[in-house]
Amino acid sequence: MSSTSPATTTAPTGFSEEAFETFLQGRDEPGWLVDRRREAFARFKAFAWPTSRDEEWRRTDVRAFKLDAFAPPALHEPGPAAKAAFEPLWKSLSSHYGTGVAHVDGAVVRKPDPASLGGAVFVDLETAVKDHPEILRKHLLTDVVKPSDDVFAALHGAFWSGGSLLYVPEGVKVELPLFSIAGLSADGRVDFGHTLVVLEDGAEATLVRETASVGRGETPGLHVGALEVLQGAASKLTLVNIQNWDDATWHFTRERAVVGKDASLQWTVGALGSRLSKVNQEVALAGEGSAAQVNGVMFTTGRQHLAYFTRQDHQAPHTTSDLLYKGGLKDRSRVVWKGMIRVEKDAQRTDAYQKNDSLILSDSARADSIPGLEIEANDVRCTHGATAGRVDEEMVFLCQARGIPRATAVRLIVEGFFANVYDRITLEPVRETLRRAVAEKLGNS
Repeated sequence: MSSTSPATTTAPTGFSEEAFETFLQGRDEPGWLVDRRREAFARFKAFAWPTSRDEEWRRTDVRAFKLDAFAPPALHEPGPAAKAAFEPLWKSLSSHYGTGVAHVDGAVVRKPDPASLGGAVFVDLETAVKDHPEILRKHLLTDVVKPSDDVFAALHGAFWSGGSLLYVPEGVKVELPLFSIAGLSADGRVDFGHTLVVLEDGAEATLVRETASVGRGETPGLHVGALEVLQGAASKLTLVNIQNWDDATWHFTRERAVVGKDASLQWTVGALGSRLSKVNQEVALAGEGSAAQVNGVMFTTGRQHLAYFTRQDHQAPHTTSDLLYKGGLKDRSRVVWKGMIRVEKDAQRTDAYQKNDSLILSDSARADSIPGLEIEANDVRCTHGATAGRVDEEMVFLCQARGIPRATAVRLIVEGFFANVYDRITLEPVRETLRRAVAEKLGNS
């Protein structure tokens, strides 16, 4: 397989057989994990490279992406300057939340404080491999996200490096929100971090994940990641992903949550950065009475391209899902959102909703919104929809008639557009982070 010649099956130079063997050397991993990596690498080599002929990639052109321009994550620790660049973000998050973990270029640079976890396990994955192998062997890339899902999932399964494990035992409630940081420095430009979240029956937790880059987007960067969430019965999870890579970073990730009986999930996504993003996000309502709310805030400028494929998979009866994605687009940017509500045959009394709204702020921006339904049950309530439009000039005129400059009027209208998705977010610092990020991109673009 090659990123430049889809017809071949030879692995790209940067992720060749030799590179894979070199990557494995010195990692001191148990045999079961090495075997899983080898199986994932074999799948990676067997996959064809995506092209515009593939339905999933028809609206997302990756011909400019050269995988062989990158190399697998290195084991060496980032330098002092790279670590220091992310200290402001660490201090900001730690002032709002509990303890956290930070990775720079895939290497852990900050570890959580176990004293504040109340019996939960929150560690970097390298530590988890040594101290909690039973959790990883059972859950890591087995049933939630699988290397067989697509070429990037296989690539991630073979080369993942860095990331975190959050394991909350039965009945344990983690009082303070936890956080993780993934950073790309100006020199090391590859991140293959993996996040695994396991909540046992009755457990509760909040996790905020942020990505960030240092530099002006002059050097290409690559993130190939995965997020796995497994919730037991009656558990509660609040999960936040804020993606804010620089505009030279390629972002590929597969994220999936499996929600058990009477469990609830609130999942908020902030899609702000990267040159190109291709994200598959899925919630599987696997237990009777399970519920999920999914919130998305997207804002693109320049020539950014963000493609988010969401899926609400109702597998059990009396399940509920509610998805609202909103996007603002400027300049020559493009957003592709494709949503699917899937209701299995036995998932009677499903209540599912999905909506995507796009606010187009320039003549050259483009939004593709594709909602969908697949229903096999006969006693359900499912609703979907999508809208796209421009700023109402009458509203701008009314503001200007009251002495408000046009730029300020547009900003106020954009804030109002996002207001109802902000109102769904339960964490005030997250609402403020998204507001500031949107306002900054609106003003700078």
